[in-house]
Amino acid sequence: MTAWADLARCARPARLALGLVAAWLAAGFAADARAQTSDLVSENALRVCADPANMPASAEDQSGYENALAELIADKLGVPVEYTWYPMATGFIRNTLKAKRCDVVMGYAQGHELVQNTNHYFTSVYTLIVPKDGPLAGVTSLSDAALNGQRIGIVAGTPPSAHLARNGLIGKAKPYRLFVDRRHESPATDMIADLEAGAIDAAILWGPLGGPLVKQGHPGLAVIPLVNETDPPRLFFRITMGVRLGEKVWERKLNSLIRRHQDEIDALLREAGVPLVNDMGTAVKEPEG
Repeated sequence: MTAWADLARCARPARLALGLVAAWLAAGFAADARAQTSDLVSENALRVCADPANMPASAEDQSGYENALAELIADKLGVPVEYTWYPMATGFIRNTLKAKRCDVVMGYAQGHELVQNTNHYFTSVYTLIVPKDGPLAGVTSLSDAALNGQRIGIVAGTPPSAHLARNGLIGKAKPYRLFVDRRHESPATDMIADLEAGAIDAAILWGPLGGPLVKQGHPGLAVIPLVNETDPPRLFFRITMGVRLGEKVWERKLNSLIRRHQDEIDALLREAGVPLVNDMGTAVKEPEG
């Protein structure tokens, strides 16, 4: 019995030592894993994944409002901006963010499974764009009888298409292609040009595209946020920054920047002409103060 007791007494410190070693190793591996995850994000630059020809949001000459937003975030981080350019079509995330060539997509719809979303930094909505002095200037809903018989431009396959169909407006609508290489074709700018030329009577565009395009060079057009549509599908979306799946530290860092500088972000977007709405898409978001 004594021998077994002595062995047990000797084993306890050994087990304790082994436990401490195991805990130390586990902590070391965890630290290495954290370091590895953090190392995927550059500490020397804000590495942005962007479309080189997605105006008014992003452009290779860095004239888009997402380019301005990237500069704002980089300034808060104290680093320069570096870009990886790739057309925002099939393979965009795979060939940029997932390939670790860059660390953030500046504008991404909330809930998309290909990226990890930050908190949203703005909510916007589809818009109806019409001549300011024309007969449709007072329209605020796609159910308005004034739209009957009108030629309406619509990007095929986008949510407002269902609303046009429900209201009997799809028959005379003019479709524009959704999936294009914007280095060679731009449905949004083509639609605005057709509206000014009289080829269509109204245009329906995603607000962050239509609003800035009109503000940049089409003073005779009015942009009407479609906040009165209550039937599905919804026409408003919350926009986030997209990071790689699993990069929670980086996500939290960006969330903190968004929270602390939301007023500056709002001002930047409004200056660009992006229509901002409340989080439920039911009303235009007015500037505070």
